[in-house]
Amino acid sequence: MIHTSLALPIDRRFFLRQLSAGAIGLICVSGHRGSALAADESRLLVHSKAPMNAEPPLPDLVRSWVTPVESFFIRSHGNTPEINADSFRLSLEGMVEHPLTLSLAELGRFEQHAVTATLTCAGNRRSEHSRVKPVKGVQWREGAIGNAKWGGARLSELLKKAGVRDSAKHVWFEGLDSVDDGGKTFAFGGSIPLEKALLERDAAPGALLATTMNDKPLTADHGFPVRTIVPGYIGARSVKWLSKIVVSDRPSPNHFVADVYKLVDEGTLLEVAENAPIYRMPLNSAICSPSAGTALKSGRVEVVGYALPPGVPGVSIRKVEVSGDAGRSWIEAKLTSPASEFCWQLWSAEITANSATKELIVRAIDSRGEVQPETVRWNAKGYLFNAWHHVPVN
Repeated sequence: MIHTSLALPIDRRFFLRQLSAGAIGLICVSGHRGSALAADESRLLVHSKAPMNAEPPLPDLVRSWVTPVESFFIRSHGNTPEINADSFRLSLEGMVEHPLTLSLAELGRFEQHAVTATLTCAGNRRSEHSRVKPVKGVQWREGAIGNAKWGGARLSELLKKAGVRDSAKHVWFEGLDSVDDGGKTFAFGGSIPLEKALLERDAAPGALLATTMNDKPLTADHGFPVRTIVPGYIGARSVKWLSKIVVSDRPSPNHFVADVYKLVDEGTLLEVAENAPIYRMPLNSAICSPSAGTALKSGRVEVVGYALPPGVPGVSIRKVEVSGDAGRSWIEAKLTSPASEFCWQLWSAEITANSATKELIVRAIDSRGEVQPETVRWNAKGYLFNAWHHVPVN
């Protein structure tokens, strides 16, 4: 099945040619960004260009289970770095017996695996938090999510080669981008528990060092030449433009682990210090068509969207329900894509609309029987909005 992690027979020369092609495309990108990238971005709703943050129109998002690169959301916190594939090196250091420094060719000599997994920004649907009370940050709608086939080496295999020390507990990631915040400049970073990094389950590895996306080299916006993919975790843990991996006995001190991507009510220094980083994505769903404000004709109306299982191993979507009468009754949707942990499912349903139909609502139920919450508590950063999705219609 497509979502299963498997060893890929790979021609090393082809692998390097593909990466070099990606490098050439990136090196041609100057400060104004290349025309090929601009063409892709023209299909997206751009929230900001510096840094680049954009999401697809919702009808485009659910046209296929595997999201085309041109319809995949872009989340950046700083600049998009220009990286030369020939001189690029990835380091693995910290609490290991044998630190590693790897070129792309050397990384390609590790057994290559593929996994289909959904990435979603922790701020997806943040604009709905802002309707309750304004929050700062990119005002994502429902499109900061996408499902792709990722290819590369398992992080666990690099860690085994380096020899992790017994006292290690966390793995840090650091990118090559440059982020300006509060008068300081630093790289974007993330970290995950060592136990997650070492997972080698058949369904999905704990983390992948991805060099390809949908069987092609990563684009600049999506982390060329290497990024982490951490199935089941929020997108912030899948660090783009990866340059350094550090094994440690504590979570990363990077700003985006120590200070950001935490659930806080007010955001005081004490609250931030006391609260743990967000890791797993929550159960969620959204209606992608009809769009908000659509004038519905009386009669049968097709409703389509996506549902996302929580980032818990072995848990998938069991059922999706749609309501056209404010939640008084529910119609079970048809699931139209494969069921898998760490992957969204697409769905469709038919409801009967009439003059009393003022909104459409969706909720999801996972394979454990957990139901998507009707409401969620507001938080100061606008993270993890996963209440029932409401779409007003006429």
